[in-house]
Amino acid sequence: MPRYFFNTQIGEDVITDLNGEELRDPDQAWEASRSIIHAMVQDPKMAESGNQDRLLAATLVVTDEAGEVVLEFPFAEALTAEIAQDEAPRLH
Repeated sequence: MPRYFFNTQIGEDVITDLNGEELRDPDQAWEASRSIIHAMVQDPKMAESGNQDRLLAATLVVTDEAGEVVLEFPFAEALTAEIAQDEAPRLH
């Protein structure tokens, strides 16, 4: 299985994922990205540190083993998609 690396870019700063994660395909990497973003934003330590605004401006840059960018997932986009999904009418 391919290995994907989830690097967090906040402005000019990059927090590099040195370990990565083996996932079956880019779609699963997208799902993992969304989960990572939600976990980071909901982390109480982030709220206490006052870095929430900076984090909302961040992007998760996912690369493959060759260093090629597979996807870029803005934190704000991940949260906006969740809000829109939560507000969508439910079919029963």
